[in-house]
Amino acid sequence: MALLIDRTCRLTGAFTLRSGQIAGEYFDKYLFESQPQILRAVAQEMVPLVPPSTQVLGGLELGGIPLATMVSSITGLPVVFVRKKAKEYGTRRLAEGLDVVGTSVTLIEDVLTTGGAVREATGALRALGATVAMAICAIDRSGLPGGPLKDVEVETRSVLAKADLDHARGGAGG
Repeated sequence: MALLIDRTCRLTGAFTLRSGQIAGEYFDKYLFESQPQILRAVAQEMVPLVPPSTQVLGGLELGGIPLATMVSSITGLPVVFVRKKAKEYGTRRLAEGLDVVGTSVTLIEDVLTTGGAVREATGALRALGATVAMAICAIDRSGLPGGPLKDVEVETRSVLAKADLDHARGGAGG
């Protein structure tokens, strides 16, 4: 799986990450999320990482949504789609789908580096009355044991770490 993901989505060049960091490589998750067989394979690897206490999956806009939808389809757990910010029209919701008040939400993300999007979604969902203690990602490129979200008391589990991808391609990446 690591070699397939690496060959499918690792790009090299100069890329500005969400955090503002400049990286010499970028994992373009849309290159694997747009291929149904690979998307399903990654989602199947996520399923055993979902805690039994999970009542709702939370797919983060945009890359976490296809993964969360596929994990939901496999597990039968309902899913909410978590926006980066609440809509300014219509329902004006941050989390689209069912009401999260009083539920245990496990967040699903595509690529995790600093955890900024997960950190923001965690705060917003907690403000809505949800419990958030777990985030599952396809690729953790943070390099931090346990992930970068300890400050908000969110455990991180990943299908692949950047080191797995580097190992699969036969060496250290940038």
